[in-house]
Amino acid sequence: MRRRSNAGVTLMELLIAVLLLSLLSTGLLFALRIGLNAYSKTQTKLMDNRRVAGAQRVLEQELEGLVPVVAQCGQGMEGGGTKAQFFQGEPEIMRLVSTFSLQGAWRGQPQILEIFVIPGAEGGGVRLVVNEIPYQGPLAAGRLCLGPHKFFAASAGPNSFVLADRLAFCRFTYLDQPPDQNLPLSWFPRFGGATWPQAVRIEMAPLAPDASRLQPISILAPIHVFRHPEIPYGDY
Repeated sequence: MRRRSNAGVTLMELLIAVLLLSLLSTGLLFALRIGLNAYSKTQTKLMDNRRVAGAQRVLEQELEGLVPVVAQCGQGMEGGGTKAQFFQGEPEIMRLVSTFSLQGAWRGQPQILEIFVIPGAEGGGVRLVVNEIPYQGPLAAGRLCLGPHKFFAASAGPNSFVLADRLAFCRFTYLDQPPDQNLPLSWFPRFGGATWPQAVRIEMAPLAPDASRLQPISILAPIHVFRHPEIPYGDY
């Protein structure tokens, strides 16, 4: 009489198979998590680099689009006022009219730009922001100034756009001819010339340098307009 063979899987073999499957699933889960984290960090770095490069490009184009506006500064309800070039150049604030804006690029309406430095969030250095105000002519622009190189203070609001954040410092300097015409062009922390600066330099440095990321760097933008404020320039 032939004996039957007992074919099947023992409980121990089943437990070992389940354990191996669990270990394999756990390994795949960890590998997937590591891959997703690496992808997320790469995307974050890429977006940060694009943001820094984009902000620098925006600043250069805003300055290159300067419009030589002669405003009627300090004009009241009864008229009056003083004609002066509409350009404010201080160590931590610039005010100008530009044909380039964040909203419309080169195709939009000219804007009054207020580019200035404010304290960062939670004491984290400083940040560079810009306000855009639609330009409606020299009379409207004159409401922001009191006279040559005298302007009302700028303030950040809900519509302010942050160009650079978490900076150790950010300061503006202006290339102009010294009062002594025999001296060469020099950089000044404040602009007090009769027309417009020949170039603007924006110096900034990150609060926490990171060699793996694109860092904010100094920007040098030439100004291609050199005109006298007493000469009429159409609707400017």
